[in-house]
Amino acid sequence: MFSSSSSSSFFVVFSGQNQKQKQVVKCERGMSMGPINIKGEIERVNGKELSYSEFVKRYMEKNQPVVLTGLMDPHYWRASTDWVTLQGQPNFQYFSTHFGASKVQVADCDTREFTDQKREEMMVSDFIARCLQLEEASAVQCYNENSSSNGPSISVPYLKDWHFVKEYPEYVAYITPMFFCDDWLNLYLDNFRIHIDSGTQQPDEEICCSDYRFVYMGVKGSWTPLHADVFRSYSWSANVCGKKRWLFLDPSQCHLVFDRNMKTCVYNIFDEVSNSKFPGFSKAIWLECTQNAGEIIFVPSGWYHQVHNLEDTISINHNWFNAYNLSWVWNLLLRDYNEAKEYIEDIKDICDDFEGLCQRNLAANTGMNFYDFFTFISNFALANLVLLRYMNRRYGNGTGSSSTISQHLSMNLGCLRKIASEMKSMHALEGNHDYVVDMIEAFKDPRFSKLCMHVGRTYIMIQEQSYLSLDFESTSMCDLVDLNDMKSYTSQIYTPEDLIKFIDNGVAELGDCFIEEQPILHVA
Repeated sequence: MFSSSSSSSFFVVFSGQNQKQKQVVKCERGMSMGPINIKGEIERVNGKELSYSEFVKRYMEKNQPVVLTGLMDPHYWRASTDWVTLQGQPNFQYFSTHFGASKVQVADCDTREFTDQKREEMMVSDFIARCLQLEEASAVQCYNENSSSNGPSISVPYLKDWHFVKEYPEYVAYITPMFFCDDWLNLYLDNFRIHIDSGTQQPDEEICCSDYRFVYMGVKGSWTPLHADVFRSYSWSANVCGKKRWLFLDPSQCHLVFDRNMKTCVYNIFDEVSNSKFPGFSKAIWLECTQNAGEIIFVPSGWYHQVHNLEDTISINHNWFNAYNLSWVWNLLLRDYNEAKEYIEDIKDICDDFEGLCQRNLAANTGMNFYDFFTFISNFALANLVLLRYMNRRYGNGTGSSSTISQHLSMNLGCLRKIASEMKSMHALEGNHDYVVDMIEAFKDPRFSKLCMHVGRTYIMIQEQSYLSLDFESTSMCDLVDLNDMKSYTSQIYTPEDLIKFIDNGVAELGDCFIEEQPILHVA
């Protein structure tokens, strides 16, 4: 339906005895781009034939990407019918009619601004109008392709990061596939904020940064520059319609796309990349895949990727993390903290609150700081411990502690304890005088109750313990928490050391249910 005047043509050439694939991209404007080495394609698997435990072992634990098919049943994905025409094209008229007044971020794919594309805020209806204008201009250009002048070019727009779920909670566009439901980030943000800046007003109804569930909409030729995902989270991206081309770089090679100082990343891998500025770039070996309509791609932590829309495309994208990749989040925070600290080191002696300034800069640059992250893991530790002790009381050691749900909760606590130990070893939040979690207050907080119930339902669902579902649905927070049982434990958590003691004491009486610190995924 829509086509772009700046869309690229792809040519494949082969070199060497091993027939290693090299791709040269030639833009229609006539500029020849540099080659990249493509080694292979991303694995493609029928999601209906994959169990949750298999997905964990093959992809989450190993931090490997995969394309999943068969998971976007139109009966559960309203978006697959409402948002798509009978011809399989984006139903832009539907968006204009039903969601036209929504304000969204639109990237100009032809204009770079710092490390990203230039963006502007506009209404969905205005974005659709721009797409139609681009279509008309493209048609004119095709008709007058032999003309020396086709008039001014129109930039390629790409609607990104639309918080659709938060803005339209009653409109259930899709159901999150089971593999991606252990989503600590969005479960938490449904109830709390990651970062609250005491110096600014942040009303409860604010949509921006309220979750990491997005809708993307782009015409053919729109694209996203090379990047790794926010917080070094996992992500999943579902093509409601259209086709995307993905280029991936394994985390072990990510240093090859940075400059000598490891500060600046390559913006577009199909540009002429300077060998003097990026000396390792030509050595990078890429994986690729073409994602079709109805397919979902799992993007693991730390994998740099660049994405091109080969057709007019609508996609749904979530960023998320859990016990399997929480170490990536902590390592990113630690790296960014050290960079923020180094950047202002020269004012340390004259700054009254140097550490506070470092943490404020960290939150501004990364989206959260040590205090935010520690509050997050403390709340999840408390929620997992409450659920684990409930399982133990309710079902006993014979079924509760040995069940897959209890094992999952134990694994979570082991991961959280390990992260707390790492924070303690580098003296994070040492001397903190403000508690981050008060156990008694948390039990009275309806937001924490909601978090506990959502976490419980999630593990009942993904571990397929349906016999527990009805029982759990009739459970209240008063049933989950035995205050007399918890009185002997630390009531307030100030530091990572407090959290470690809290976890250890909380599980000490569970007998055969023990916390084993899980191996942490290595960060390149």
